[in-house]
Amino acid sequence: MRYAIYFTPRQDEPLARIAANWLGRDPFGAAARPVEAVAELSAAEVAFHTASARRYGFHATLKAPFGLAPNETEASLREALDNFAEVTSPVVIPRLVVGQIDGFFALVPEAPLPPLNGFAGEVVRAFDRFRAPLTEAEIERRSPDSLKPDEFRNLCQWGYPYVFETFRFHMTLSGRVGPQESPRLRAAIDSLFADVLPHPVPVDALTLFVETEPGAPFMVLSHHALGRRPARKTA
Repeated sequence: MRYAIYFTPRQDEPLARIAANWLGRDPFGAAARPVEAVAELSAAEVAFHTASARRYGFHATLKAPFGLAPNETEASLREALDNFAEVTSPVVIPRLVVGQIDGFFALVPEAPLPPLNGFAGEVVRAFDRFRAPLTEAEIERRSPDSLKPDEFRNLCQWGYPYVFETFRFHMTLSGRVGPQESPRLRAAIDSLFADVLPHPVPVDALTLFVETEPGAPFMVLSHHALGRRPARKTA
């Protein structure tokens, strides 16, 4: 079993609904749904391009998937999330745009946002005590030879290459796409998300996801509102 601390909008928010339809799965406990054709992409093409992102659900990684440290429990992790969320203020992203990172499409902030990066770093530090150290096999799965020195150092120290100075907030929408297919996929994503992208996105909660067994889809376990408000629990 692995856990992950992500940001994702509430299930009833338009951005979350559109993303769930695009990916073919709602991580808030709903069953997988058939994907639909979008713009010039057939349903089969959408399903193919979203297959790798579908298992994780619509999210932005804050604390990458981890096994629990031997001295911690799910209950202690959820309690720590409640405590952290209670004293942490939300961060607002003025606008998300469609971007492409290392070949895959994602929603990313339109401009650099230091408060968001600082918030993500706080999450990494605050919850690292819950993370079991990576095994040699887990490190190898990250293709360490392809990482830059600071990314490899982050992987070994924090369990994920892309934290602190290498952090990039992104909400993944596809797997890697070749240059020939990229224009068609981008046009489909642009058309689908056009109505919601102009609106600010409040990063106003931490969401605990769980992978119950290797290869299982990640599901929402609990949703913890930031600020001095009660945590909204979903399970």
